[in-house]
Amino acid sequence: MHSVAFPGLGLGEHTLNRVAFHLGSWPIYWYGIIIAAGFLLAVVYCCRVSRRFGIKQDDVIDMLFFAVPLAIIGARLYYILFYLDLFRKADGSLDFLQMVKIWDGGLAIYGGVIAAVLTLLVFCKVRHIKFLAFGDLGVFGLLIGQCIGRWGNFVNIEAYGGPTSLPWRMGIHEFADGNWTYVEVHPTFLYESLWNLTGFVLLSQIAKRRRFDGQMFASYFLWYGLGRFWIEGLRTDSLYLFHTPIRVSQLVAAVTTLIALALLIYHLKIRSHTPEELWVNRIAETDAAGTTSDAGISVETTAPAGPEAPAASEPPAESDAPTEDGADKLRRVALLFPEGNPEARRWADSCKAGGYTEEYALPAGLSDEAFESLADGLRSRDDLDDILLWMEPEEESGSE
Repeated sequence: MHSVAFPGLGLGEHTLNRVAFHLGSWPIYWYGIIIAAGFLLAVVYCCRVSRRFGIKQDDVIDMLFFAVPLAIIGARLYYILFYLDLFRKADGSLDFLQMVKIWDGGLAIYGGVIAAVLTLLVFCKVRHIKFLAFGDLGVFGLLIGQCIGRWGNFVNIEAYGGPTSLPWRMGIHEFADGNWTYVEVHPTFLYESLWNLTGFVLLSQIAKRRRFDGQMFASYFLWYGLGRFWIEGLRTDSLYLFHTPIRVSQLVAAVTTLIALALLIYHLKIRSHTPEELWVNRIAETDAAGTTSDAGISVETTAPAGPEAPAASEPPAESDAPTEDGADKLRRVALLFPEGNPEARRWADSCKAGGYTEEYALPAGLSDEAFESLADGLRSRDDLDDILLWMEPEEESGSE
């Protein structure tokens, strides 16, 4: 009996059809459609924000050609490994045909994540991309995909919890001891979907103040691990560590959460980081250097003078608000002005007081393409507080 109800919310029993439509005689299941929708939204989002992490959109797409099929295989193998008896025939031999029927459900998230991480490690090594920077981007795709994908479990009426009398309880018909029995259970698919949605919002805010590559990667495993640990404890279909009472997902969640927490404490409280270390800023500086060299742009970096001035490698950023110790921060500003113009030179000198400046003297005849390339590289840098462009003052018109 494939129907659900939410009696505490006043929603009566409703029959769910697992098949969305047919292509000829081939059924297309809602489960696959929902998973595909989550995947496509994750790809679109990651492509839109990839520049914030120093990753090219082409690299995102190329990586997915390897990661997606391998993640699906990893998720299925993980499930089969801990539920091997479900895939045996009556004579005890393995039913390989049943193993490939992923449209019937049976994908373990952690198996997919492990396969995707290993694939990304190899991909980044081959493409010479920093793995942790790509990982910081990738976890947002995971959160989107998991948030939406859990609704595939709802259509299949799976991944639910034990009995409850809470107002949002879900009524289903469960087959046990040869009979269908009506029970009201925790909608754990909904819990995890909302947990991932909340995690996406929180990590999006944290990413705006990201201090080191791998911060979002570790934050994901901390957040997801915490949620998965308690949600898994409510479920009735958990994978167990072979013949022990240990739930596999709870064990993995506990281990990854503790490792992620330790890494975040170390990198945020013990080890100091500068914006220059971020992959996105290193890539932007390299691109800007290539643009300036090719276009003949003169570049000069100036740090504030005086014995109290911090080293040039330290992150300069001046803001109107005081720092924690009460002192004003120093700003890092990029100045763009025409080369050989005395007024522009005086303007640049006047902008240098009290902060770090990067001066870009633009030669006459600089192409629009070269200028846009330089500007794009500067705009993508997290360590720059502002980009100032000198403008030729307008001549005042006289009156008689």
